[in-house]
Amino acid sequence: MFNTLLIANRGEIACRIIRTCRKLGIRTVAVHSEADKDALHVRLADTAVHIGPAPARDSYLRADRIIDAALKTGAQAIHPGYGFLSERLDLIAACEVNGITFVGPSAQAIEAMGDKIRSKQIAREAGVPGVPGYDGADQSPETLKREALRIGLPVMVKASAGGGGKGIRKVEAEADLDAAIATASREAEAAFGDGRLLIEKFVTRPRHVEVQIAGDRHGNIVHLFERDCSVQRSNQKLLEEAPAPNLKPEARAALHAHALKLSRAISYDNLGTVEFLVDAVMQEVFFLEMNTRLQVEHPVTEAITGLDLVEWQIRIAAGETLPRRQEEITCTGHAIEARLTAERADEGFRPDTGTIALWREPEGLRVDSGVATGSPVSPFYDSMLAKVIAHGPDREAARRRLADGLDRMTVLGPATIRPFLVDALRQPVFARGEATTLFIGETWPGGWQPSVGDVAECDAIAAAIWLSARGNAAAGPWGTLTGFRLLASAGKTGACHLTLGSGDGSRRLRVDDTGDRLRVTIDGRHREVAVAPIANGATRYTLLLDGQRRLVDAVPDRSGVFLRHGSFEGRIEIALAVEAAAAAREAQGHAGDSVRATMPGTVAAIHVGEGDSIAAGQVVAVLESMKLFMELKSPAAGTVARIATRPGATAAAGELLIAITPAQ
Repeated sequence: MFNTLLIANRGEIACRIIRTCRKLGIRTVAVHSEADKDALHVRLADTAVHIGPAPARDSYLRADRIIDAALKTGAQAIHPGYGFLSERLDLIAACEVNGITFVGPSAQAIEAMGDKIRSKQIAREAGVPGVPGYDGADQSPETLKREALRIGLPVMVKASAGGGGKGIRKVEAEADLDAAIATASREAEAAFGDGRLLIEKFVTRPRHVEVQIAGDRHGNIVHLFERDCSVQRSNQKLLEEAPAPNLKPEARAALHAHALKLSRAISYDNLGTVEFLVDAVMQEVFFLEMNTRLQVEHPVTEAITGLDLVEWQIRIAAGETLPRRQEEITCTGHAIEARLTAERADEGFRPDTGTIALWREPEGLRVDSGVATGSPVSPFYDSMLAKVIAHGPDREAARRRLADGLDRMTVLGPATIRPFLVDALRQPVFARGEATTLFIGETWPGGWQPSVGDVAECDAIAAAIWLSARGNAAAGPWGTLTGFRLLASAGKTGACHLTLGSGDGSRRLRVDDTGDRLRVTIDGRHREVAVAPIANGATRYTLLLDGQRRLVDAVPDRSGVFLRHGSFEGRIEIALAVEAAAAAREAQGHAGDSVRATMPGTVAAIHVGEGDSIAAGQVVAVLESMKLFMELKSPAAGTVARIATRPGATAAAGELLIAITPAQ
C-alpha cells in the first residue's frame, strides 16, 4: 500500500479522495491553481502544491507540473479523479517513466475506450450492439453532414474524445447541421485537444443507463449493478440513481452481460463505467461509450453496495486482487444523487459565479462537496459544487429524503439549481421512475421557472434584516441611517424609505420604528416584523412576522441581503431611496445598443472589428464559461463603434464587450 498519494484534481472529488486516504492511513498531496489557493481541498490535504495560473490548461492539465509536484513531495501514486487528466495517456506515460503508480486502468484500456470511434468498433467485434451511426476516419464537414443525412435526422453530433456533455449537439433540421458540426468540433478541441466527431442516430425515447464495473491486474472482472442517469440538461447528468427503475429482468441482465463482455475484451483493470442507451418502450440496449475512470455518480453505487469505490481503485492500483467476488456483491435498497451546480436554471442553466456567502448542508444525507462558506466560484472550472445523496430501503423513500434534504439546504451567493432539483424530484414522471433523457424538455417546454413566492414578504424580511445589520447595540437600527428623520418630539415614530431591487424591477417601501419591531409598508399593506440573529455573527435569524415565529437564513451587507426564505433563495438589493434614485440617474446616461457578457466567462473569440458593418442577429463574439461556449449576437444592425475587450480576457456578467452604433 502507498504511503503518500497525490490527487491531480480539485473540488469535491479531491475532497472525496482525501477522505478515503485518511481511512487507509495514506498521506495526501493536493495540487492547486492560483484561483484555488484557498480552496477546501487545499485545506484538507496534508500538503498542497501550487501548479500554475487559474486556466486549467496552465495548471490542472499540465502533466509535467503534476509529476514535478509528486516527485517533490515523495508521492508514490497519483489519483486523477475524473475530468482533467484522468484519461490522458501523457500522464500515465510520465508516471511510468518516473516510477509513480497511476490510480486507474492501463494505458491500453484508456486508449481503446477513450476514443469513442475506436470503442464502438471494439464493441462491435465483442458482440456488444451499438447505436447506428458514423465513426469513420474522414472528418471533413461535408462527409459528416452527408453521413448524418444518410442515417436520418434527428442525430447526435458527438466529440470522439472526452465526455461531460462537451462537444455534443442534437440536430433535428438539416439547416442546423453545419453550425452544429463546427461548434461541436471547436468545443471538443478546446476541452480535449481533439476535434474529431462521430454521428449517432438519436433514439426517440432514450434512457441513459450505465453499468459500474471493476477489474484487477489478475484477470478478475465484476459488475456492481447499474445506474440510471436519464435526467440531463445539455447532455450533462443532473439526477442519478441505482439501481435503474422499471427495467425488465432481461434488459437488466443484458446490460450486465454486455458490460462484462466489453471489459473482458480489453482486459480492464480498475474502476470503469460502460454506458448504454435503453429504448424506453422496447427496452433495447445499445452501447454508447465507456468511461475509463471513476464517475461523478459513483456514490449511489457505494450506497447500494456498502463499498468504498475509491478504496477499490487504490487497492487495485497497489496490485491487490478485487476485494469481493461477483456473488459476494449485493444490492441493498435504493440511492439517488443530485448534482448541485452553480447555474441559473430559470435562465436556461446559465453558469453563475461569485463568492459563497452561506453554505448550509442538510442533516441526514451524504454531501460530497468541494466548497464551504466563503469559497469562490470562478468561471475557470466546471460548475458543479457538490453532490447530495440519499439512500433508503426503496426508491420512494430515497426520493422523498433527497427532495426534503435539498429543500432544507441553503446556498447563498452564486445561484444554484437547488430549487430546480427539488421540483424535478417531485414531478410525477420522475416519481414513477419513467424519466427519459427528454424529461426536462417535456416537463418544462418553455424552460423551468421557480414557483413565485410572496415577494412582499421577502422584501419586508430583507429590509428588516438589512436595517438591523446597519445599526449597533447602542443606537439600534436607526443609528447609522443617512437621511433618517426622527420625529419623536412631535409624538410620531421614525421612518425611512427604501428601494429594493434595481432597474424596472425595483420596489419602494417605507419602514417605521414602533419600538420593539418594525412596521414595513409595501403598496399600502403593513407587515409587523422583528428579527434578531441567533448569535453574534450568525447567519440564521429568528423572525417574528405578523405574529408568526420562524427561522430564516440571511447574510446582509452594505448593498443588500442574501436571503433564504420559503421558495426564495437569492439576493435582494437594498438602498435608501434617495441614494437609489441618484444611482439610477447616473446609469441612465450609459444606456445604448451593445453586446454584453451574458454570463461570467472568458472571451473565446471576437469576429468583428471596429468600423465593421453588421446585421441584426450576426454572431460577433464567443464567450466560454465553465467549459461551455456561447455565441453572442448583435441586437441590431449597425456599425461596430468600439471593441471593449479582447480574446482571452475575462468578463463579468453584464460587462460591455462590443459597442454598436445602430443603423439609421
